[in-house]
Amino acid sequence: MFDDKTVLITGGTGSFGKKYTQTILSRYKPKKLIIFSRDELKQFEMAQVFPDTQYPCMRYFIGDVRDRDRLTMAMEGVDYVIHAAAIKQVPAAEYNPMECIKTNIYGAENVIQAALANNVAKVIALSTDKAANPINLYGATKLAADKLFVAANNMAGSRPTCFAVVRYGNVVGSRGSVVPFFQKLIDAQAKSLPITDDRMTRFWITLQQGVDFVLKNFERMSGGEIFVPKIPSVRIVDLATAMGPGLPQEIVGIRPGEKIHETMCPADDSHLTLEFDDHFVITPTISYSERGNNFGVNKIGEHGAPVPQGFEYNSSSNAKFLTVDEIIAYNKVAHAE
Repeated sequence: MFDDKTVLITGGTGSFGKKYTQTILSRYKPKKLIIFSRDELKQFEMAQVFPDTQYPCMRYFIGDVRDRDRLTMAMEGVDYVIHAAAIKQVPAAEYNPMECIKTNIYGAENVIQAALANNVAKVIALSTDKAANPINLYGATKLAADKLFVAANNMAGSRPTCFAVVRYGNVVGSRGSVVPFFQKLIDAQAKSLPITDDRMTRFWITLQQGVDFVLKNFERMSGGEIFVPKIPSVRIVDLATAMGPGLPQEIVGIRPGEKIHETMCPADDSHLTLEFDDHFVITPTISYSERGNNFGVNKIGEHGAPVPQGFEYNSSSNAKFLTVDEIIAYNKVAHAE
């Protein structure tokens, strides 16, 4: 569906944007693939990997999601948008709350308004497990952004633009995540690995799995869904054992705004949640006046069924936990990506 289409990705120089670009270029023939981000050095470095001389569809636009005028100009003629730009580091958000709000909430509103102004066909916003029952500012801003994108389908009115959200857990090996942090300590011959809490669990997904899930949901979406993949969990102590076998583990306490476990489908939303074969859909709390409100069958004919009342998709009670050997295999895949 991306052949001869123009695609824009905000925050396109991040881990997701680079893998998404690689995947699109290998599977499709887009008319244009626009990388929209504010860091000129990262754009320069990415352009060395995906030069427009080799890939004539590539475009590199300097811009910030806080700047609505620039976004509106950048989205002219765009068919599909992936909104990946965000301030993501939990401690950084706690110490710089207004900057997090400006990017994650006001930036989301700007993406919506720019997409509506240009009649973009479909927009998918990337969310996070931290947006479910948030206890930190990052999660709270992403929950607000999720609500904005869901409600934007009513704002669209008779326009063709539709909006959806993709929510998933920790990406193995992404920048700022625990895997490269542990690896840096191991490479420096650390005497132990710091564990915030030995009860801690997290959802686990590779970068390629995340990209593939987003691509599939462009086909599935009607507008208003929050898509959640079925993915395994890991115990942080098992991750440390997989990466540093034999290294002692030192309990250092949780960081500001950090959870022991993560949730992707809260129990309070169980009456809105549908289960499909390989994913869940959290349907809107609001009704749409200009488009359908039936999400039980998606655009590619997959059928979903309501989950039991009180159901919660939580990393601590997940049906699938990775063993130490499976974590090692996941890490190898992530490193190869």
